[in-house]
Amino acid sequence: MALTKVSSTVHFISRGATVGGRDETASGHWVPNTDVYATDGSLVIKVELAGMKSDSLEITVEGNRLRIAGTRPDGCRANKCNFLVMEISYGPFESVLELPPGYDLSQAKAIYVNGFLRIDVPMAQPHSKTTKVPIAEGN
Repeated sequence: MALTKVSSTVHFISRGATVGGRDETASGHWVPNTDVYATDGSLVIKVELAGMKSDSLEITVEGNRLRIAGTRPDGCRANKCNFLVMEISYGPFESVLELPPGYDLSQAKAIYVNGFLRIDVPMAQPHSKTTKVPIAEGN
């Protein structure tokens, strides 16, 4: 669980899987490095995804959960090679973030530039406490 502090407000972000690196429990899936921070009017999620194309990424929303998934191809190494160091993860990945209340995921906007995916999630607009309900004429 990551903790983000802005002014005197503290937001908890719940995250499925591990933070960064490989998730051994997810059958070879890896989880990209991710920053989540709050600004005055939104929550920003920044994901490090070097070597990928935006069309190989999928972002889905279910309730207050944001799911980022895709596959990083491994097409740059020789077929038979012996690694001395291997720190870059390839193959499928998935990252699920459960956002705190107060943010409107239906208005989220994403952009992928220079290997970083940035998702801006605005704060939810406060609902009016008073709502008029129309009354239909009955027969």
